[in-house]
Amino acid sequence: MKPPIASIFFSTLLSWLLCLTLLASAASCSQDQQNKVKAALPGALGKPGGPQPKLDSVYVVRQMLAEPAFKDQLEWGKKFYRERDFRLGWFRGHELVPQAKTMLNVINKAGDEGLDPKDYKIKDFDKLFAELEAAQMDTTRRNALEKQIDVALSGTYFNWASDFYRGTVNPREVKSIDWNVKRNKIKLHKALMTILKERESTYPYYEFEPLHPEYDRLKKALAEYRELQRNGGWPQLPATTKLKPGDASPTVALLRQRLLNEPAPAAPKAVAVNNTSGNGTTPGAAPAPKYDDELVGAVKEFQELNGLKADGVVGGETLRQLNVPLQSRIEQITLNMERWRWIPKRFEPSYLMVNIPDYKLHVIEDNKEVFNMRVIVGKALNATPVFSDKVEFVVLAPYWNVPYSIIDKEMRRGLSNDPVGTLNRLDMEVVKGSGAKATPVDPTSIDWANLTEKTWKYTLRRRPGPKNDLGDVKFIFPNSNDVYLHDTPHDELFNQTKRGFSHGCVRVEEPIKLAQYLLRNKSGYDEAKILDIISQGKEQYVALPEKLPVYLVYFTSWVDEAGKVHFREDIYGHDKALAREYFD
Repeated sequence: MKPPIASIFFSTLLSWLLCLTLLASAASCSQDQQNKVKAALPGALGKPGGPQPKLDSVYVVRQMLAEPAFKDQLEWGKKFYRERDFRLGWFRGHELVPQAKTMLNVINKAGDEGLDPKDYKIKDFDKLFAELEAAQMDTTRRNALEKQIDVALSGTYFNWASDFYRGTVNPREVKSIDWNVKRNKIKLHKALMTILKERESTYPYYEFEPLHPEYDRLKKALAEYRELQRNGGWPQLPATTKLKPGDASPTVALLRQRLLNEPAPAAPKAVAVNNTSGNGTTPGAAPAPKYDDELVGAVKEFQELNGLKADGVVGGETLRQLNVPLQSRIEQITLNMERWRWIPKRFEPSYLMVNIPDYKLHVIEDNKEVFNMRVIVGKALNATPVFSDKVEFVVLAPYWNVPYSIIDKEMRRGLSNDPVGTLNRLDMEVVKGSGAKATPVDPTSIDWANLTEKTWKYTLRRRPGPKNDLGDVKFIFPNSNDVYLHDTPHDELFNQTKRGFSHGCVRVEEPIKLAQYLLRNKSGYDEAKILDIISQGKEQYVALPEKLPVYLVYFTSWVDEAGKVHFREDIYGHDKALAREYFD
């Protein structure tokens, strides 16, 4: 027989009254007593309600300035909380959002990025989280801790994200670092809002991921090289090593270990060999291994990956590169990961990029490389600057305006002794003004011996033609460095593996091909028209239909799409300058 409905109602009411009595007394109980209540009534207490606490600008400023590591991130903190009307960011209904744990796990693995996790473990969050859990029944204390933790989490994110997305070193603030490429303009407070799912973004901030695939490939290479280091690294070859294909040498075994990851060679065993004197056999060494085709192929690939002539001969520069310590390569990869943090978060769909240490120009259209070509860059004393700009003009049959530094250091004596003869021999002229409005100046009227940069008021220029240092074409992107891309009459220099021969400008291997590409959307400027203008020997400026971004960058290590790691020589010492800032 079912119990009466009234009986069920009163029984339930009695149970609820008992619960309410226990809850009312819990506020005045000790923590131990509260725990007993929780045990007696599982789920009855839970998290106390009430509105989520709010911050104000004074609190945010005070909390971030109190922590030295957060001071540089104060502006991001103010922007973040101001845009959300000072609501907490990392709590929902008094519960921490899961992104907090994700971020702290990412920081624990910051070493994978070449960063130091200790730089971001400013606050002891385990302690703060424990205090928060213990204060759940004390609304005032709980709210105070939620505010403190929220600002600390934001400061921690900005501290990490500033390094991860913008770089630990600001190249604009360190004179020894030559890098004037436009910066990554990431807004860190917007990135944090993306992480907290409060806004959408095309960038992978919400996954705490890097912005460029080139960075990600370097990161994987860093992990592989560190694993190799943990397993003993690679062997050093004797300084006297000299191997040509077909040679036999004990060093071959070390070389196979170095390039083919074969086990270290065992100690040579004694073997019996015929005694030509007829006295039987005598102990002798095992025959030296041969430098065979497989290993020659591995050496040639190594040479290509290191920007060397792929002739398969081991010695000289190839030997030096083989013996670069593994730790040095790890640091080199790390430094180039840092440079990728300086790069804008997204390139334009189409652009030109010159990687100076690789002596190569890449032409990118719709985010794909359409072709590349070899280039010649500045000598160490006339280093090509690292910067970005936009190509505006193609100049056909250009004059070469001689820099004053060349007049001063290389031409002064000849011009002082015989100005007319010297200029005629070099097919040069002195003019006042520029372009079509330039007028000739009598070179004998100039005191060449006592000339200074301040008193030099003219232009010394070489006429268009076969002797012109700029060749048939130059590509102008107006800049304070007076650097541009151009042709050269010395094509033989492109056959060199190290091509630092210019005074700072970049000479391109296939100027007509590049000119034709840049003017492909300019009506009437096909290859035949371009060559016709050049043949007339009259300088002509042709404006590009659209300005094209150009990046002159400095990467000494990268990973191609096939996963092969490339290294190049630090030709200007920029790696050394960055290493002093980054590792010290």
